[in-house]
Amino acid sequence: MNIEEIFDGVFLMDDHLATLSIDQKKQVYGEKLIEYEDGEFRLWDPRRSKLASCILKGMSTFPFKKNSNILYLGASAGTTPSHLSDICCNGRIYCVEFAPVMMRELVDVCKTRHNLLPILDDATKPLNYLHLVECVDIIYSDVAQSKQTELFLENIKLFADEDTICIIMIKARSIDVTKNPNTIFKEEEHKLKESGMKILEKIKLDPYEKDHIAFICKKSF
Repeated sequence: MNIEEIFDGVFLMDDHLATLSIDQKKQVYGEKLIEYEDGEFRLWDPRRSKLASCILKGMSTFPFKKNSNILYLGASAGTTPSHLSDICCNGRIYCVEFAPVMMRELVDVCKTRHNLLPILDDATKPLNYLHLVECVDIIYSDVAQSKQTELFLENIKLFADEDTICIIMIKARSIDVTKNPNTIFKEEEHKLKESGMKILEKIKLDPYEKDHIAFICKKSF
């Protein structure tokens, strides 16, 4: 088996992405577990995680480190947060999720992962959790709604400093099903730039996710 560490905590195992589990013998979303020496790898499915698809599409700005603190907007049932839990094993991941059904699944994941902190709240109202979340190293947003860029920017105002890397996954069809996705991507990029964000990378996620793009950015001064 060929194993290569391509980013801190991210491994390529015979063309499959994987992370080294901090919660061995437990699956989160039915992923394959592979024992290796004294540890256990979890295969990371790019069709279930937009961050994994970003990496396979050539992402070069990978800010996640062992001690990174992350604000994750739209954590859902915890698929991608669980892999970030492996990667950022000494950090904290504040997982904001609005849907109670998804939150119940997320809480189960958090029970055995000490660095995942579930927050049942609305990402469009970041003042609600201002008392719970510190200024973070990374803001990661995967909230599929029409105002997804606007809510991303509101959270950046409260929880980002000049060094914070901000990542948003834009789903064009959630913004406007009548427009060409490329037009929407340009419009959302313009919103980011107009709000003082510097675009570091933009990555389309096909064939893993249709009509999606990732913007990786930070505040410009």
